[in-house]
Amino acid sequence: MVFSITELVVNFAQTGMAAVGIPGLILFMLAESMGVPLFPSEIILPFSGVLLYQGAVGFLGIPFDWATVLAAAVAGSLSGALLSYLIGNHYGMPFVKYVGRRVSIDEKDIEKAERFFERRGEVMIFFSRMLPLIRDYISYPAGAARMKLSRFSLFTFGGTLPFTLGLVYAGYVLGKNLSALDPYFTILDVIGVTIVVVLVVLFVRRKVQRSRASRESDH
Repeated sequence: MVFSITELVVNFAQTGMAAVGIPGLILFMLAESMGVPLFPSEIILPFSGVLLYQGAVGFLGIPFDWATVLAAAVAGSLSGALLSYLIGNHYGMPFVKYVGRRVSIDEKDIEKAERFFERRGEVMIFFSRMLPLIRDYISYPAGAARMKLSRFSLFTFGGTLPFTLGLVYAGYVLGKNLSALDPYFTILDVIGVTIVVVLVVLFVRRKVQRSRASRESDH
């Protein structure tokens, strides 16, 4: 039997999600909505869908069914988004810029986002819920910009629900066809490793460029 990183990750993710169950799903989604890098929803939600297809029963005996999985995922996302909003509302834009620097978001991009909030805040909140990284931090500037809480909550829910439903359904379909992926695990390994290498190179390159620009500005 040929060793496969993809197969190992799939088995680990499936076993891990079953172990933490629905309470773990809520926690993971809450943490991600606050920008805490535990596990991305692009992994958590599909594997919740796989367990849903399998009719699994997780931690505390809570089953993975459509209503429970969707309610837990959306509740976790909304809770994290609201907490982030309140933090941004309390500490203001300086805190948002500090968080941005910690995750390598340029301050100019944050200022552009702030100006866009003033004109199209609701649209930004809705569509950002479907975008990686932006989804995790958008609630802080929304709070700092003093966006109306009721509208923030409405558009956050509106963007979160289809995103969650889509990824859970993708996992449900994956669960039906999981065994059919066996011949393709090696190909997926190559693709996955290539993506990781490219991302690392881009990250290092950006860090070097920023460091160089910082040194030049000091002189």
